[in-house]
Amino acid sequence: MSKTPKSFGRKSIRASLLPQSLMDETPDLVNVWQARVITLFPNAFPGVLGESLTGRALQEGKWQLHTHDLRHHGLTKHRNVDDTPSGGGAGMVLRADVVGAAIEDAKARQRGNAPIVYMSPRGRPFTQAMARDWAGSDGVTILCGRFEGVDERVLEHYNVTEVSLGDFVMTGGEIAAQAMIDATVRLLPGVLGNAESAVEESHSNGLLEHPQYTRPAEWQGRAIPDVLMSGNHAKIAQWRQEMSEALTQARRPDLWQKHLDKKG
Repeated sequence: MSKTPKSFGRKSIRASLLPQSLMDETPDLVNVWQARVITLFPNAFPGVLGESLTGRALQEGKWQLHTHDLRHHGLTKHRNVDDTPSGGGAGMVLRADVVGAAIEDAKARQRGNAPIVYMSPRGRPFTQAMARDWAGSDGVTILCGRFEGVDERVLEHYNVTEVSLGDFVMTGGEIAAQAMIDATVRLLPGVLGNAESAVEESHSNGLLEHPQYTRPAEWQGRAIPDVLMSGNHAKIAQWRQEMSEALTQARRPDLWQKHLDKKG
């Protein structure tokens, strides 16, 4: 087992040309996974991320959350961040010069290997594998869109990866960002109380999770399956595998086909 570096959890103080009002309130911690969120609504965070296991891990310094207010980089005295779409059309588009300045600010503060991603319904679907990749990096910088989206040039310039929570459209990327951060943070060392939980749950092995039961032994005329009460761990493991396969085949034929392809 590798020992935790002595620098883990120590504050990192860095010089900055930004005024104090633009500085993060929470000091950086060395060797701690960081989520940086560029948003028009920084007060939406930590939101649900401040509760339960992720919230406790946040308080314990096992990961960090920093928000970057897009309005701080807005133009004119009104802090404008958007403009009308080139070529006409409804709505407004976040300006490249405003978003670019916010990304530069986040990049200057983010350490190590941290992908820059944009919450977008046209992006790659977010998956458990993607969460594992993010958890294995030094952090992630997330851009939350609003209105009709972001000027394409800023996405191209910073090689931003577009990621989607699903095939639907939301009013902004903040909720999607919280969902993806939650899925990632729970994979970090020491966040989950039982490390096996992350191994046995849905999508970890390409299949949906088997059904779960607990006390009472009978409820509303429904009993816990006998095999789970047998104490025979081999049979229990076999039953769980069979249930995972059956559920995946019935509910997610796309995942089932991938599972069959892997088995060759």
